[in-house]
Amino acid sequence: MSDQSVTERRAEKRLERARRGKVTYNRREAIAGYLFISPWIIGFAIFTAGAMIYSLVISFSSYNLATNTAKPIGFANYANLFEDPRVAVALGNTLFYAVMAVPLEIIVALVLAMLLAGVRRGAGVFRTLYYLPKMTPAVATAAMFFLLLNGNSGAVNQFLRLFGIDGPQWLVDPAWIKPSIVLMTLWTVAGTMVIFLAALKNVPTELYEVASLDGAGPVRRFFSITLPMISGAMFFNVIVLSIAAFQVFDQAYVLFWRDQSNSSPEASLFYAIYLFQQAFRQFDFGFAAAMAWLLFVIIMIITVIQVKFGNKFVYYEADR
Repeated sequence: MSDQSVTERRAEKRLERARRGKVTYNRREAIAGYLFISPWIIGFAIFTAGAMIYSLVISFSSYNLATNTAKPIGFANYANLFEDPRVAVALGNTLFYAVMAVPLEIIVALVLAMLLAGVRRGAGVFRTLYYLPKMTPAVATAAMFFLLLNGNSGAVNQFLRLFGIDGPQWLVDPAWIKPSIVLMTLWTVAGTMVIFLAALKNVPTELYEVASLDGAGPVRRFFSITLPMISGAMFFNVIVLSIAAFQVFDQAYVLFWRDQSNSSPEASLFYAIYLFQQAFRQFDFGFAAAMAWLLFVIIMIITVIQVKFGNKFVYYEADR
């Protein structure tokens, strides 16, 4: 055997050992990674996936928590969803709220983010102050707005009277109940604002400089540079806020439904509140589980539609 053949054989053996070592290393890295995330996997399997599977099972049964009895009834719970008029009312209120709240949250959060992005001195102080409302508990926020939006003595209507405007009965008039809850939602818009602020910080300043040299004004720069460059954050926020809007619960519950009364205005009956009533007041967990799965399907359909059409308007770095 020639020296060249021996050298090639040794080189092949070294390459083979290197490949085996790399495979072993990758396997060890994968095992270590799975061990680190195993608490989350276990928690998700038990408390999320397990709970979802269990709720799907009981949605096909008549399950009463008070008596702890379950009787299979097939699709009866799902049929009752279309026969119960309050389900349609709650779903309509929730949809109306989502259509009103999501665009306003996006606009307010983006305006606040752009204001903060332009601050140079004391930026950290202003960001902290703008974010503090997000840390306010939902119960405290609802109690504060209950005082602010009082139709007779609330600060909002008193301020409007200074301009000769007779403010509405925010929390009594059915036409103003959902706008009132939207106002409370805008109070906690800081989480969305932070995402927009991070996206604005990543927009290259060179683009604005070039656009200014070409004679583009602030409005043109906003629509031609800012919006396309933060479209990914916009797309993400729209999806997240839409999902949250269909699960609105805290504000309306604290203001209108915490006393377990059926005399509360139906304009404040949101889907999550009616689901809560069926599960923890009527103890009809089978019907409540069917309601939950209907909401899951609705949110999934809306999210798929948003992803399908929203991706066409999102600018990705790879598209450059």
